[in-house]
Amino acid sequence: MNPTPSLQQAKTRIKQLRKEIIYHEKKYYLDNNPQVADFEFDSLMLELRKMEEKFPELITPESPTQRVGEQPLEGFASIKHSTPMLSLDNCYNSKELKKFEEKIKKNLPSQKIEYITELKIDGLGISIIYRDGKFTRAVTRGDGIRGDDVTANVKTIKSLPLAIPENNDVEVRGEIYLPFHSFQKINHTRSEKNEPLFANPRNAAAGSIRLLDPKIVAARGLDVFLYSVYIEEQEQESQWDNLKKLKALGFKTNPLSRLSLSLEEIMKVYEEWQKSRDNFDYDVDGIVIKVNNVEQQKILGQTSKFPRWAISLKFAARQATTKINDIVIQVGRTGALTPVAYLEPVKLSGITISRATLHNEEEIKRKDIRKGDTVLIERSGDVIPKIVSVMKEKRTGQEKIFTFPSYCPVCQTKIFKPKEEKVSRCINPSCPAIMRKSLLHFASRRAMNIEGLGDALVDQLINEKLVTEIPDLYSLRLKDLDKLERMGRKSSLNLLDEIKKSKNQDLFRVIFALGIRYVGDRTAKILASHYKNIKKLTEPEPEELFAIKDIGPKVSESIIFFFKQPENIKLIQKLKTAGLNFSSLESSTREDTYLNGKLFVLTGSLSSMTREQAKEKIENLGGIVTSSLSRKTNYLVAGSAPGSKLQKAQKLGTATLIESKFLDLIKEK
Repeated sequence: MNPTPSLQQAKTRIKQLRKEIIYHEKKYYLDNNPQVADFEFDSLMLELRKMEEKFPELITPESPTQRVGEQPLEGFASIKHSTPMLSLDNCYNSKELKKFEEKIKKNLPSQKIEYITELKIDGLGISIIYRDGKFTRAVTRGDGIRGDDVTANVKTIKSLPLAIPENNDVEVRGEIYLPFHSFQKINHTRSEKNEPLFANPRNAAAGSIRLLDPKIVAARGLDVFLYSVYIEEQEQESQWDNLKKLKALGFKTNPLSRLSLSLEEIMKVYEEWQKSRDNFDYDVDGIVIKVNNVEQQKILGQTSKFPRWAISLKFAARQATTKINDIVIQVGRTGALTPVAYLEPVKLSGITISRATLHNEEEIKRKDIRKGDTVLIERSGDVIPKIVSVMKEKRTGQEKIFTFPSYCPVCQTKIFKPKEEKVSRCINPSCPAIMRKSLLHFASRRAMNIEGLGDALVDQLINEKLVTEIPDLYSLRLKDLDKLERMGRKSSLNLLDEIKKSKNQDLFRVIFALGIRYVGDRTAKILASHYKNIKKLTEPEPEELFAIKDIGPKVSESIIFFFKQPENIKLIQKLKTAGLNFSSLESSTREDTYLNGKLFVLTGSLSSMTREQAKEKIENLGGIVTSSLSRKTNYLVAGSAPGSKLQKAQKLGTATLIESKFLDLIKEK
């Protein structure tokens, strides 16, 4: 056992630990450049906690262990701001921005004017006070004159320093926000608990900062960008100097702020950021234009509400109100019945929205969504718009309650709803809706790779009753295809050749093509490698299936359920009769295993191969390709136009491979 250190030894070690932890917090949360693994950082924090437990008299408020208070708060005190926290006036186009500049020039005749352009973060305004270099108090913007004392909650934000190298009194102001990845995680958890979802990251940030238990706040993953600093007996000459001073003191500022000399430059920045706003991991609703020079700001002054030297140029709205004209049930490839709202068309984020998913029957009931309702819709980091809330006060009495069907709307088969699931399903494999999507999936590149079998042709084959089930593909003849629209002799021969070639695909592709729920192409490869042929897979021993690495209980149950259905066994038998290969081929075995277990994420475009080909090469070498980055990811392969994943990889410290380095890694030996 290690002997208990003396008080002086503890002081020295605690000081060293705090210094190391603060350094690594800065490298991780501010610089996006981690210098140690998570385990090493956690070990330092654990050692510090233990030392402070042994020597509680050495605990200080600015210690990294003190970010989270031990006791929940009883309420929030109201605090008056030293100077009002004014809001910003808004404009919506270049003409209105031009008027803003004309007023400035009128008040500053013949003076050179320089602007700072900053992203307008859609978050929660905050004022933070430091005294003697130590974090002392944090107050929300409130009504601009007074705000709530949320010191204990703001202290949990890990990118915010608890101590700064400045002995004078300091006030910094900025915007607390919730990153999209944290927002999605919170809403996922709330959904599982059947709690109301937050409408957007701003609401979630505001709700989080007002929680009475700082430990819960700490788990939410809030962050902050600072944009102004006031130091007693010091004054910066410009807003640009403000930002530089903030960085020098260890605060997080938005790296995209720009100096601009003209409105033309500002509009270029505006258009650039509006196009790329979906690549940010935080919500932005416009840009803020500020006169850079502080003396000029003083001359311009302010109204009772707004500074005259700054304005917000708003982006196109992400939220809009519209009306639900109808609710229609769509049937997916797995038979899932999904309600879709058909909307009065409305412009949102530059595109016209006419539909929104309603997810499932429970979602409709929980939000009390009816035909004819006026609703708030949103596209916030998501491609598919969703209904945030119903404006019940606008109901006229003509709205109709939606009744979820008991039978499939396409084939009239009675629907089935598994226990403990929210989704109802059609279980008729011959249902035309299921058949259409099943055929497209079966022919897809990662499955049987039948080129030429696209949406339009599948629709024709089903409508003409040439294909009523998947094995019918292998009975198609030239004379059948000749009578279809836009199918010339050459196209027909090419398609028949593709169908014939697909008979020789490897077993893992057939397994994936069958469309077993939860079985993706990677799981299909694991199953093919383990069972070697389809017969063994159709009669799986539950214990054996559960024991296979990376096959969890949910997947196992789905596989067993699939092969218990008589219609699925008949499907396999018919495909076997049609001549499909149902054994694992030697050619599909891995070329090597030196990437065994390594996790890869692909982003951007590669010039030497498609993403699908890159994925196949990685998997043939034992690697695993996933769609989302995490701390477990070993490599990000970055082609051209890599998007936000590259920024996230840098933040997580994930090794990034440009195309040439990736090719070196996978080069055959």
